[in-house]
Amino acid sequence: MDLSSTTKVVNNVIDLKAGVARIKAEFVLTGNDKSPTPNTLPCQKEEDLNNLEVDMTDETTSDQEPPNKKQCYLSRKEKRRGQNKSRPPPFKLSRESRLCPALQDVPEDEPWPECKNEKCTFIHNVPEYISSKLPDIGPVCYLYSVYGHCPRGQTCRFGSQHLTKEGKNCSNKSCNRTDASTINFLTKELQADLRKRRYDFSKSENIITSLDKMKQKKAEVRSGARKVDGQGNETKLEENQYSNLKMEVDDHIPDQKCTNENNEVEDKLCGPAVLPDLALKREKKELNWQNKLYLAPLTTVGNLPFRRICKELGADITCGEMAMASSLLQATQQEWALVKRHESEKLFGVQLCGNNPYVMTRCTQLLEEQMSINFIDVNLGCPIELVYQQGGGSGLLRREKVLESVVRSMSNVTNLPLTIKTRTGVYTDKNIAHTLVPKFRDWGASLITVHGRSREQRYTRNADWNYIETCAKLASPTPVFGNGDILSYEDYERVSIDYPSIKGVMIGRGALIKPWLFTEIKEKRHWDISSSERLDILRKYVNYGLEHWGSDTKGVENTRRFLLEWLSFMYRYIPVGLLEEPPQKINQRPPGYRGRDDLETLMASANCTDWIKI
Repeated sequence: MDLSSTTKVVNNVIDLKAGVARIKAEFVLTGNDKSPTPNTLPCQKEEDLNNLEVDMTDETTSDQEPPNKKQCYLSRKEKRRGQNKSRPPPFKLSRESRLCPALQDVPEDEPWPECKNEKCTFIHNVPEYISSKLPDIGPVCYLYSVYGHCPRGQTCRFGSQHLTKEGKNCSNKSCNRTDASTINFLTKELQADLRKRRYDFSKSENIITSLDKMKQKKAEVRSGARKVDGQGNETKLEENQYSNLKMEVDDHIPDQKCTNENNEVEDKLCGPAVLPDLALKREKKELNWQNKLYLAPLTTVGNLPFRRICKELGADITCGEMAMASSLLQATQQEWALVKRHESEKLFGVQLCGNNPYVMTRCTQLLEEQMSINFIDVNLGCPIELVYQQGGGSGLLRREKVLESVVRSMSNVTNLPLTIKTRTGVYTDKNIAHTLVPKFRDWGASLITVHGRSREQRYTRNADWNYIETCAKLASPTPVFGNGDILSYEDYERVSIDYPSIKGVMIGRGALIKPWLFTEIKEKRHWDISSSERLDILRKYVNYGLEHWGSDTKGVENTRRFLLEWLSFMYRYIPVGLLEEPPQKINQRPPGYRGRDDLETLMASANCTDWIKI
């Protein structure tokens, strides 16, 4: 990492600017030592070089027309920060180059099946497909080694271990593992019911209808029971209006006795119960949240293989990536993949994002009835502009009445604990979470997580733990978790001691930078992990990725993509043995430094070409 402008070595004393971590002098790269890696790979072919040339004779360079977008982009000053806006679309194979699914996993002792789809455009000649597919990456298939069977069959990029000469798929019955380790799949029947709108959402509709009637009744009460005095601009309640209102409300109380013929008290509601099928607080499933380590729901990078890694390293609570409630109701395969759960995730939840109670309530009912989950989380912190403008995520913080309807209806439709993840507010100078957390408690939330930054701040400021403590006191007895800037067990201990009202922490970026942080917290130590141990973690992640996304070409490309996404965070880790004053702070960046071995140096590189080498 090149930060030559921030470091200066004088008499073996390193002069650092603010925000730069202190590295031991023998590891710091001075100006003479630095040999920065190029930002991109060199052109391998002549046609690659030709593609970089800009045709200056194009009509868009004339004086009458503005330059095209590409030329404007090339003329800008190059910056080494921000997202890569020019990244290609996700990898996708054409149908004509893929093997027909009917022929993909054929056991060696069974005949070749026939494809019954007359319009099928996939390849049906297995020897032709095997000869034309990309060569195998390695000789050992992880799925075959662990489970004794690879469901990808002929398409597996490690297929030489389990394919016969004819191209049929072998099985090893001596393997102990035969059960599936992943659950929560979208079945074809459920997909058809959702897309054809045959699924029974009557429970949600009754609750939403009752909630709408209650809101309408409150509006009528406010408009009919108040009178504005023109002189004093005061709101007064007249006695005759109050008596009429009281009689009107009493009319809705069912004329039922609370005792039976034997004068025994019956177990039923004898009052103006507005909402049917209420999941009362005493009936909700209770979870022990106290001092649990909660892995944050991380979009894109918080996938199932990553959660498995964190679970093995000490995480207690895991939650799936943010799922759009509307897409789940539309039975979108890509969205339902975010609901999948591994058997090792003992305390697992699904995070929903939406902008209205109708979609959120139906989705809550659907997940409870069809999936195996322990809780449902409401996303009130997503800062993405598109989601925010549509009124979802942190946009719900501006719409308190809609937010109340969302939380109340979701809480009433399910017996699962309902949790909420929110930010301090939308704007930097206007915190509103302290006004909402007591309402979340009253509306039915079982756990509230407060991210100590606003939507505008993103990650540019330190998390405000004093404010989170204030929110925790106001929300009592509902537990409140804090989120932000936890990167060492010392950070965790400081929160536990200085902010006693906070019942636990949620860890996001800290887990991406060093997933063994959960182990450090539980063992109360700094783990000076070696580069080989870190490589073992990455190797395990790749194996889990091949199991989750598949060992065919598409699955391999997905695994590579998400591995690179993770490495874009993981390279920021500074080994403990290199720091002068451990632990590392999350808002500190290191100067240019070399590791204790070549692999450690490679892992510290900010260059994506070095990540590909890993």
